[in-house]
Amino acid sequence: MEFFKKTIDPVVAMVIVGLLDIFLFLVVGAWTVGGGETMITGLIAKGILGHRLDRIPFWVQDFKPTFAYWKMYISLGMFFGAFVGAVLSKEFYWRVPRHLNEWVMITIGGLLMGIGIRLAFICNVSTFFAITPQINLGGYLAVSGIIAGAWVGSWIYKKVLEA
Repeated sequence: MEFFKKTIDPVVAMVIVGLLDIFLFLVVGAWTVGGGETMITGLIAKGILGHRLDRIPFWVQDFKPTFAYWKMYISLGMFFGAFVGAVLSKEFYWRVPRHLNEWVMITIGGLLMGIGIRLAFICNVSTFFAITPQINLGGYLAVSGIIAGAWVGSWIYKKVLEA
C-alpha cells in the first residue's frame, strides 16, 4: 500500500476535503459529528440501562435513541476510516497512560470538551469545515475557544509531567 506511506500536500488535502464537504452538503444537507456520537452514546446507554433510560428527559423528548439516525453512521465511518488509514500506514499503536494523574487529566479534558460541544451546540469538525468557511462569527469564536483550550490543556499537561 504505497499510497498510505506518502504524505499529501496540505493544500491538496484541504481542497479534497472541501470538495467532499460540498458534495456531502448537496447530497444530505448540513451534518454534525456531535449528533451522531450523541446517538451512539444513547444507544449504548439504552442497551445498558434499558427502559430506565426513559426517566431522563433528554433521551425521551430531545434525542430518542434509534438506529435510524443516519448521522451516527458518518461518525462510525470517520472512526473506521481513520483506523484503517492508521493501520495501513503503520502508524497505529496503543498508548495507555502510566500514571493516575494522566488518567485524571484525560478524563477532565474529555468532560470539558463534551460540555463545550453541548454548550456551543456544534462539533469541532463542522466548525472547521463548515461554519468558519461560511464566515460565521460563531465559527471563529468556537475555533478561538478550541485553540485556547488546547494551549491551556497542553500547558497544564506539560507542567504536571515536569513535576
